[in-house]
Amino acid sequence: MPRFFISSESVEDGSFTPFPDDIKHIVNVLRMKEGELLTLCDSKGFDYKCRIKDISKNSISLELISKNKSVSEPEVKITLYQGIPKQDKMELIIQKAVELGIYRIVPVDTERAIVSLKGKEDKKISRWQKIAESASKQSGRGIVPEIAQVMTFKEAVSEASKERLSFIPYELEEEKLLSNIIRGFSGESMSYFIGPEGGFSEKEVELAREHEIIPVSLGKRILRTETAGLAVLSAIMYELGEL
Repeated sequence: MPRFFISSESVEDGSFTPFPDDIKHIVNVLRMKEGELLTLCDSKGFDYKCRIKDISKNSISLELISKNKSVSEPEVKITLYQGIPKQDKMELIIQKAVELGIYRIVPVDTERAIVSLKGKEDKKISRWQKIAESASKQSGRGIVPEIAQVMTFKEAVSEASKERLSFIPYELEEEKLLSNIIRGFSGESMSYFIGPEGGFSEKEVELAREHEIIPVSLGKRILRTETAGLAVLSAIMYELGEL
């Protein structure tokens, strides 16, 4: 069944009206007809099953059939603090992380980042948010994960330190394994850091430690930035029973 997102205002006034671009997609691409069913999501974790009552070139009228909590949303809200990578790697990371169940992604300006977004932040965030929305629709999510504004590493560790569990994969860590850190976790949220192509500096890892963010090992192999974040997220989802 096709899925689309609606604004909270649409839910409040009972109109259940999809966004204009989605109406065009319903009419011109899917060519849906009166009587067919679709699902609307309010980005807060609820699904609304609706039937098309009336449809024209530029408008659609829907009848609400049922409201249910989205079954596709993980119980634990996971935030990824991603060191900004070069080229289009961030787009891949966002798309796949959303499919796997990420709750929020924060682009982080790190010491070894190759790319600078100065002067282009708003344009990039807007594009990344659209990628997150598209991935949410495709994967049947009940929310559209937030792509936050760019943070400095210092800002990111300060924010992440408020979590019950926050960790940072680091290739020089030998004792603490990722699996041991996340196994048995019972909180409502957690966060983790992934570095850019050059990884994190020792200074950054030390700052993370000072904020009680735990360095962990991902094993014997060094993973690319676009692989590491997704591998960690997959491991978390598996341990939490979400895969």
